[in-house]
Amino acid sequence: MNLLDAELSIGGVKIKGIYIAIVIAIGSAIGTGLYKVSNLYDRLEAVEGRNIPDIVPLNEKIALIKTQLKDNNVSQLQGKLAELGTNLVVIKDQQGGLLEIKESVKELEQKVIQMQTTVEKAELATKQVASFPEDMTVIKREISDLWDGLDYLSNPYK
Repeated sequence: MNLLDAELSIGGVKIKGIYIAIVIAIGSAIGTGLYKVSNLYDRLEAVEGRNIPDIVPLNEKIALIKTQLKDNNVSQLQGKLAELGTNLVVIKDQQGGLLEIKESVKELEQKVIQMQTTVEKAELATKQVASFPEDMTVIKREISDLWDGLDYLSNPYK
């Protein structure tokens, strides 16, 4: 017994085995597509959940240091140099944090690129599945024509 000859009778309706196989294939393709979209959505939420600190205060501190250097004279230079050294240490520490953020951003960019390729693959699969109804119509018409031909061959005088 092969798939073409198999039949399933449910409530008086006979369903050919090939139709069952086609429905199972379509169902599994749709299920896989939904799983991939869900996985992609989870990844995108993880990327959006990252907290990147604001660097505006750092720029303000730098502008403040420049203003203070212009306003100060030589007599106050020693105290200002000590304050400037402290500010530079703070800037250096914040720059280290920015470098860590830069590395995190690079990793996230790679993940986004991977997600983009996944989305492109999903779109390609969706495009391939989009022509399925027309293909099924053609297949049904061809099957009907084959049955009509077989009926004619079995009794050409009908």
